[in-house]
Amino acid sequence: MAKTAEKPVSAAAGAVGKLRFEEALAELEAIVGRLERGDVPLEQSIAIYERGEALKKHCESLLQAAEDKVEKIRLDSEGKPQGTESLD
Repeated sequence: MAKTAEKPVSAAAGAVGKLRFEEALAELEAIVGRLERGDVPLEQSIAIYERGEALKKHCESLLQAAEDKVEKIRLDSEGKPQGTESLD
């Protein structure tokens, strides 16, 4: 198997919680790509999989926070719901 030059996982030792959504998603996509190719040694696969799980949870949390903000915007001036709809 030929090794390809890989960009290191961004902020590999850094805190996932400090990443913006776009940064976390891009890193998660890179991890998925590496794992799908199957050319990563087992120990490294486990480490980047764990990082991927943390990134996934972080992205979900950021999306939930954004959804919560949208729901707040949809309240009238008295704070009463004006009818909410699913964002799906």
